[in-house]
Formats: sequence, C-alpha cells, structure tokens
Amino acid sequence: MKIALLGSTGRVGSIVYENARHNHSIHRLIRNPARETTSDDSIIKGDVLNERNVHSIIAGCDAVISCLNTDNEDVLTRSMPLILKAMRVHGVPRIITCGTAGILNSSTEPHLYRFQSKESKRRRTAAAEDHLRSFLMLRASGLDWTVVCPTYLPDGGRLGDYRLQKDALPDGGKSISIYDTADFIYTELIDPHFAGSRVGISY
Repeated sequence: MKIALLGSTGRVGSIVYENARHNHSIHRLIRNPARETTSDDSIIKGDVLNERNVHSIIAGCDAVISCLNTDNEDVLTRSMPLILKAMRVHGVPRIITCGTAGILNSSTEPHLYRFQSKESKRRRTAAAEDHLRSFLMLRASGLDWTVVCPTYLPDGGRLGDYRLQKDALPDGGKSISIYDTADFIYTELIDPHFAGSRVGISY
C-alpha cells in the first residue's frame, strides 16, 4: 500500500511512520527535512498549506493519514480543503486523521461536543474548534474517513489494551499513550472498523 503521511515528525505521526514503513511505501511531507533524523526516499519537502505540495504527496497513493497538530493559525482548517481536493483529483478514497476527544459527543449533554460541555476542563477552545472544522469538512466530503480521537496523550508506552467507542469517549476514559494511539491508527488503516465515524480511544 502507498500511504501519504502528514504530520510524520509529531509525537503520534512519528510512531505511525515507524509502524508502517517496513511494509508500505510512505510519502511524507516535511517542511524542514534537515531536522529529520532518518534520511530516506519517503520525504518530500513541502508545506501542507501549499496546494502543489499536497498534490505531489497524495498523487499515486492508496490512503492518507494525517497526524497534523493544530496551532494558532488554524492549520487543520486551512489544510483540509487542499487535502480533500487532492484526494478527489487523484482518486484516493481513504483518510484517517488524528483528532481530539473534545470533538466527540458529550455523554452528559448529547446536543453538544465534549469541548462545549461541562465534561471539558479546557480554558481555551481554539484548538478544539480547529479540529471540529476539520471533522465537519471530512463528514461532508463523501470520502471514506475516520477520525481517531484520543483523550489526554502522555508519552507512556504500549499497553496494547485500550477501549474504543464510536463517536464518544469510553466511559471514565482519562488517558491513552501516544504509542497505543498510533498503533490503533495503523490498525484501523489495515483492518477498518470505524469508517465514516469518529472513534474515542482511552484506557
């Protein structure tokens, strides 16, 4: 399988890359390749906000995985239209993104997202709002999408024993390591069970 991987230098994305690189052809879009410790043919220098760069990494791939982080400049909101357009142009049907538990449905106030409800301890909501706009674009895209939504993400290690729930956070879920999150993203790519939905993941 050929995979376009965005955010491969981040905490979760770097582990997804390690999981996938031995069995698949990976295309990675990286702004500063000089900072990358591994040097291989998977790296394409570029920016996810540059339409030509996005097309260059997605062309010829079978699926897209995005582990992009949000920032103060709405990078998820601004990049998603470019990603979706390139997927349509190049006939790439499948995308998995790493989101946040904040955009899952609230268990106490079902008409709200978690970040909007009393469940959330967030003081600032800009990051969750960026993730939400990205999710809404995916939902309307008509493509085969999944948004993996971890709660608090310590580095931790691999336990391999975690809980999953469609569109909501498992009851009482407090944390999930970056390793188990990345492992699940890779598993969902190979053996999909949550197409067309968000999936909450926690211990």
